[in-house]
Amino acid sequence: MEISVFGLGYVGLANTLLLAQKEQVKAYDIVSEKIEMLNNKKSPLEDKEIHEFMERDDLNVEFTQDFEAAVKFGDYLIIATPTDYDEKKNYFNTSTVEDVIEKALAIRPDATFLIKSTVPVGYTDELREKYGTENIIFSPEFLREGRALYDNLHPSRIIVGECSERGQEIANMFLENALDEDVPVLLVHSTEAEAIKLFSNTYLALRVAYFNELDTYAESRGLSSKQIIEGVGLDPRIGDHYNNPSFGYGGYCLPKDTKQLRANYEDVPSNIIGAIVDSNTTRKDFIAEQILAKNPKVVGIYRLTMKANSDNFRYSSIQGIMKRLKTKGVEVVVFEPTLEDEEFFHSRVIKDFEEFKLVSDVIVTNRFEPELQEVEEKVYTRDIFKRD
Repeated sequence: MEISVFGLGYVGLANTLLLAQKEQVKAYDIVSEKIEMLNNKKSPLEDKEIHEFMERDDLNVEFTQDFEAAVKFGDYLIIATPTDYDEKKNYFNTSTVEDVIEKALAIRPDATFLIKSTVPVGYTDELREKYGTENIIFSPEFLREGRALYDNLHPSRIIVGECSERGQEIANMFLENALDEDVPVLLVHSTEAEAIKLFSNTYLALRVAYFNELDTYAESRGLSSKQIIEGVGLDPRIGDHYNNPSFGYGGYCLPKDTKQLRANYEDVPSNIIGAIVDSNTTRKDFIAEQILAKNPKVVGIYRLTMKANSDNFRYSSIQGIMKRLKTKGVEVVVFEPTLEDEEFFHSRVIKDFEEFKLVSDVIVTNRFEPELQEVEEKVYTRDIFKRD
C-alpha cells in the first residue's frame, strides 16, 4: 500500500519506519532541519530501534517537505501531529490535526485520514460532520518515549476506530508489519477508540500515583519502600511491574490525557480521576520538601529527561521540583547533555559533569545512573529498583 505520514515526532516516525518495511511511505514534516537529518539517515529522536532502522537500505520511505506531493501519494494519510490540553482554558488544542485535514481536502477531497494524534473523546465524529466526510478514522497509539518503534514492532494490541472492512484493512496493515504474531486486534467505534486511549493512559498514571503514594508513606514513616512494594507485587493480580517510585508521572501523554479525562467527567459522578491528577501535585510538593530538609545551597538537577534513552523533557515532573526549590531561594543548576542552551528557565546549565558534581550540594535525579555512583552520598532519588 501507499501511505503518507504527517508529523515526524515519536508517533509519526515510528509509524513511518514500521510501515516502510512492506508499504511505500512518503513522510512529511514542517521542520526542514528534521527532514534534512532524516534524509541523511540520522534520527532526530533518541530511540534505539529508530536509530537502527535509519541505517537500513531496504525501507520504502521518502522524507519530504512537499505537502501537496504527500497528500496526493497515500491510500491513507496518517496524521501524527502534536496536540495538547490547556488546563486553564479546559480546551484540547487539536489545531494541527485540523490544519492537515483542511489543507489536504482542498487538494484531494476524497482523501482518507487515519488520526494517530491524541484527541478528545468524540472528536472524530465531530470532524466527520464538520468536513462532510466519512473518511476520517482514529487509531490510538500506545508507545513509550525512547521505545516508540519497538512498541510498534511488538504491539500490545492494535485498535482501529471503525467496525468495517476498511477498519480491518488498516489493522492488517499494522499487523503485517509487526514482528509479533497473534497480536490482539480490536475494531471499535471511533469514540470508544478515543476513550480507550485516554482511559489506558489514565490507568497507567493511576498506577504511578499509587506506588508514589506508597513510597511517600514509607519515607515519611522510615519504612522500606522496596520491601513493601515487593510484597505487594507478589499478588499476581497486582504484579511486579510498573511499580518503581518516581517524582511523578510526566511526558507527552499522561499529564494531558489525565487532565482531559477529568474535564470529560465534569457532569459525571467520579472521585478517582480527579484524585490521580491532584496526587501528582502532592507528590512533587513532598519530594521538594524532602530535598529542602537537607538544607542545600545549590541543588543539581541530573537530567531533565525522566528516564534513560529519552530526549524528551516536555512536562517532565522534575521541572515541577525545580520550580518549588527555586521559590524557596535555593540555587538550581542543570546537567542535561541533550540541551544546547546556557540556561533552562533561568537555571544555569553546566556542560561539564565534573563541575556539576562539584558545585551541587544535593544531586536530584529521577532515575539513578552508574556515573552517579562516585557521588552517591549527594544523590537524592526515589529510584528504588534502578529501572523503568
